[in-house]
Formats: sequence, C-alpha cells, structure tokens
Amino acid sequence: MRPYHPWVVLTAIGVAAALSLWPAAALALWDPAEIFGFGDKVGVVEITGMLSKSSPTLEELKKFREDRRIRAVVLRINCPGGVVGPAQEIMREVEKTRKVKKVVASFGSIATSGGYYVACAADLIMANPGSATGSIGVVMQLTNAEQLAKKLGLDFFSLKAGALKDLGSPFRPLTPEERAVLQGLLNNIHEQFIADVARNRKLPLEKVRALADGRVFTGQQAKSLGLVDELGNFHDAVERAGRLGGIKGKIQTVIPEKKSFSLLNLLLGQEVRENLDFLTQPYPQPAFLPPWCR
Repeated sequence: MRPYHPWVVLTAIGVAAALSLWPAAALALWDPAEIFGFGDKVGVVEITGMLSKSSPTLEELKKFREDRRIRAVVLRINCPGGVVGPAQEIMREVEKTRKVKKVVASFGSIATSGGYYVACAADLIMANPGSATGSIGVVMQLTNAEQLAKKLGLDFFSLKAGALKDLGSPFRPLTPEERAVLQGLLNNIHEQFIADVARNRKLPLEKVRALADGRVFTGQQAKSLGLVDELGNFHDAVERAGRLGGIKGKIQTVIPEKKSFSLLNLLLGQEVRENLDFLTQPYPQPAFLPPWCR
C-alpha cells in the first residue's frame, strides 16, 4: 500500500481539529438540504382579499398535497369573505389535504365569514389577539333603482318565462313571495355554514348556531369560544406546522408565485380588479364587508 504524503496527513489532521472546534451552528450553514434547496418544507397558501374564485387556491393545495417534500401546509388568510361557492370548494380541498398532511390556518388582520369558512377545516387555527374573525352569517345585497330610473325618464321591461325569473330586478320592488324565496335561500346557506363549522371544529351544533348571528370576534375572543386554537403570528404558524409535520431542523417554506397578467391588472392592480369582479356578483356572500360596500 502506497504511504500518504506527510502534507496530506497534516492537512487531514488540521481539518479534523478545525471541525471539532467549529460550533454546531456554524456547521449548520453547510447543510446540503439548505444549500441545494431540497429537504422537507412547509407549503404556504395565501388567501387574500375578497373571495370570488377558488381555482388558484385549489391548484396550490393539490400541488402541495402531492409533493412528497411538503410535510405540512399553512393557510395564510387575510380575507373578509366572499362568494359561497369558492369558500366551500376551498374548504373541501383543505379537508382532502388534511387527510394526508397537517394544515395550519394563520389569520392576519382579518379572516371573517368566507375567510373563516375556509379556515375551519384546518387541523389548527392560529390568530393574532386582535385579528378580526367570525362573522358566521350570509348576506345578499340588492339595489332598487326604480325611482332613479323614473327621474331619468327611463322605463325597463322584463319578458320572462317563469314567475321568478327576474327575481331581484333593480327596477321594481320585491314582492312578499320573492322576499320569502330569497330568505329561504339565505337560511339554507347559513345552515350549511353552521354545520360545516360545527363538524370541522368538533363543536356542538347549537353552540355554533348561537355564535352564528354575523357578529365579529377578536382572535382572543374566538380562542375562548373554541373558534381558534392558539394565538400567534405567521412565523409561529409556520413553526407549528413544521413540527406537526415531523420536521426536526430548520423549517423552510415554499410560497407559490402569483402569475396573473391583464391590462386591467396593470392599470388598477390585481386586488382592485378582483374586488370589482366580486362586487358585480349578486349571489349570497358569507362576508364581513366594510360599511362603504354595504
């Protein structure tokens, strides 16, 4: 066997001695998982603004659910609510994800109504003490422009097949029958909302019904009522999700890039465009809306 050159031996001894004196924290800088970007991670799904569509969020949840490197998911929610259908679709996707990986919901400044609807399916809900949440209710807003049209000298006529086909027309008052139909629609959606919160949060149905009068709670109040599990910020939620997912070391996050472009987005910004889309939809909204939107 060919002997090693003395300089090789001395160099090896020097490296070994240096490594033995180097702090463990410094050695962590050489973690291949961190340097090359592989290893277990926490996926972050952001739900921001009024909820008018679900497709991007559904795709992100599905991608994280099927990615073996993602050990847990954080739903970062800053949402006052929105349309019922998208809220229910996202909630259902969270339920499917929860069967495979841990899901933690993290509330920013607001996660009310539709925002809470999607969060209730998570394994754990975290909020700031002052986050606005709750608002378990449904609202439908209709406008009667009949008098304005008359002042402008305008007449509007509806030709219809079906007695209720022009239900909610802004150019005539609602009839008692129409009010009853719309109230029945709202009550049905409200009961769905209550049942989904009770089932996902494992709370008695009557307890949730007592809280479901549309009122808004702070994060601190919601925790005492069982609507929130823990108080903490976004980084606390990421840490909690990572540990629940079995990550031992430093927790890395993956946040999908938002890819959307249109002329309206460019001129007004994506959030403004989405809010305009939302406001043009007359369907019942599980939303806590600011006064200027009422």
